[in-house]
Amino acid sequence: MCFERCARCIGCKLLILALLSIAANILLYFPNGETRFASEHHLSKYVECLHGILGGGLLVLIPAAVFIGLHNDDCCGCFGHKNCGKSCAMLSSVLAACVGILGSGYCIIISALGLSQGPYCFTHVERNWIYPFTESSGGYLLEYNEWSKCQEPQNIVQWNVTLFSILLVLGGIEFILCSIQIVNGILGGVCRLCCSSDEVSHFLS
Repeated sequence: MCFERCARCIGCKLLILALLSIAANILLYFPNGETRFASEHHLSKYVECLHGILGGGLLVLIPAAVFIGLHNDDCCGCFGHKNCGKSCAMLSSVLAACVGILGSGYCIIISALGLSQGPYCFTHVERNWIYPFTESSGGYLLEYNEWSKCQEPQNIVQWNVTLFSILLVLGGIEFILCSIQIVNGILGGVCRLCCSSDEVSHFLS
């Protein structure tokens, strides 16, 4: 039925988005491909929140797997009618979608906070590791001439802005797709139940 096909399509998209989210979060740990900043704890605190690995990644992979497997899921059935089992599976996908919404929501929030606070870097003025853009409340994003404040890691502002922005977009798309599946799952489950109820009434009569 079209509800299962829609869920499978959403699941495939979520799978790709979750893997991209994990990759983006891992890259945040290695500015310019260097590992020393992570080992020395010279990274933004929001990088270590695992919002891309855990939130937009693993917690989204769960509903992705559920949605992709819906076409094989017949649950328990009732009175020998397949529709009842399919209805059970579609309604259970709503719970999985809620897990995805929690994960993607976490990814969105942390990414937004990371962009707002800015990177943790070594500056030539204070000669220390600080958050030089905290007071700007995200205003630094449009003040490109201020980005040179950060000396180490090199190009850390561009690195953070790019990857946090990617994670923000990925989390937003995941959130929308999971929300769509909640509607799709409810409609699919209710329609299946109605069809099954009609079949059961016919069987009993």
